[in-house]
Amino acid sequence: MGRLQFLKEKKFYVNLLIILALCGVLLWLTFRILDRYTRHDEVYAMPDFVGQDYREVKREHSNDFHFILIDSVYPKGQQPGSIYQQDPLPGSKIKKGRNVYAIIVAVTPEKTVMPNLKGISLREAIGRLESSGLEVDYLDYVDYKYKNNIIEQFYQGKPIEEGTELVKGSKIVLRVGIGQDKSKVKVPNLIGKPAADAKRLLNLAGLNIGTEEYEDNDSLKNMCIRRMSPGPSSGSVDAGTCIHLVYHSSKTLDFKKAMNELLHEDSLANLPQMFEIETNRNKESTETTDYEFEDSF
Repeated sequence: MGRLQFLKEKKFYVNLLIILALCGVLLWLTFRILDRYTRHDEVYAMPDFVGQDYREVKREHSNDFHFILIDSVYPKGQQPGSIYQQDPLPGSKIKKGRNVYAIIVAVTPEKTVMPNLKGISLREAIGRLESSGLEVDYLDYVDYKYKNNIIEQFYQGKPIEEGTELVKGSKIVLRVGIGQDKSKVKVPNLIGKPAADAKRLLNLAGLNIGTEEYEDNDSLKNMCIRRMSPGPSSGSVDAGTCIHLVYHSSKTLDFKKAMNELLHEDSLANLPQMFEIETNRNKESTETTDYEFEDSF
């Protein structure tokens, strides 16, 4: 019982109360300091920095956030140096002073190398250019015994050799053989096709893209081909012919109806020529019949 004798002393309880009070004060101070340090009550919506210049954003918001650049990418049509992606996402609930991780559009253009296209087919050459991040600028058809065979490749008016470093997206002129028979190529029906695919589809058919006209204002991704000149009912044209295109937004036009209208107009335009051909055929047929009739005597 001697060991518990202190429980009967008033001094013990006084000291215990002092200790508990000190612990309570320390805990209160700790939570107050943590609350102030972490800004527990200060929550903000994360601004949307995508598309804005990274340096400007960093300069204007350096007191609010700590920006960390983690990568750069090469998307088409984006302003170099602008923010392409951010973490946290726009609208997220955050506290000031936190880290913001950014991916920006590269300031220096992405590079690639020129492939060797000489001696291969046009279709394969277009595929190799696309794989290298390059584009066809123009198809220059010349006399050559092998049809649609690549004879030479040019960049900015000069021949370019395999392995030459270029900026991605550079346009290459291809000199292509027309073949011994110099046969014509059929105009493909591209009515209703997306504007983004027009040039590639024409090049694959052995044709070039001519003038381009936009009938309304809309995003390019919504634009489709409404008219072609020469049109698909024109039949065949010389290889390398420029096809002039008119675009319209797919949101405001029934392209099935537009295609029927185009085919009808092309048919009317070709009526005189068709009538002349039919007349010549009838005339030849009559002459042949008369000749055979005379021979029968």
